Amino acid sequence: MNFSVENYINSLNKVLNEIDKSQIKKAMSIVKDHFKRGKKIITCGNGGSAYNASHYITDWNKMTNISKKKNFFGFSLCDNLGMVTAYANDIGYDHVFKGQLECILNKEDLLICISGSGNSKNVLNAAEYANTKGATTLGIVGFDGGKLINICKYNVHVQSFDMQLCEDVHLMIGHMITKDLADFQIF
Repeated sequence: MNFSVENYINSLNKVLNEIDKSQIKKAMSIVKDHFKRGKKIITCGNGGSAYNASHYITDWNKMTNISKKKNFFGFSLCDNLGMVTAYANDIGYDHVFKGQLECILNKEDLLICISGSGNSKNVLNAAEYANTKGATTLGIVGFDGGKLINICKYNVHVQSFDMQLCEDVHLMIGHMITKDLADFQIF
């Protein structure tokens, strides 16, 4: 299919109509539960997924503070460039997220791994480590889910092999969680 604005929108609508909405609702419930219990909510991803990971935390921290006047302990492992490059240089890029988790992750915290392919080694290492520490793991994945879909305890699977469509829907999931956390209405 050739690119056109109409084809892109139609493809996005098809992906949205086919997504398992119960997975999104479960993800919303998991994030809200960890927030209410004062647990850390940590995100990671690569490329566009890194920006989605950062965007989630930006929105969730700000909007829960504004609407609830309550601390939100959200952290993106993508945001500290010095830390990412230190681990990448000294240990290896496959450990940029796991290394950071070793410093801050506690039992019962939440790790959200965002990945189009579900096969990024650094994200897989982070999820595996979080599982061994008794944290909750939530994958936000695309394509066929890759290896990540079998490592994370919970998943939201966007069943598309188009990276841009996956990233669009992944960002929308973050926005839905924002509205749920902050109890914002859609007008």
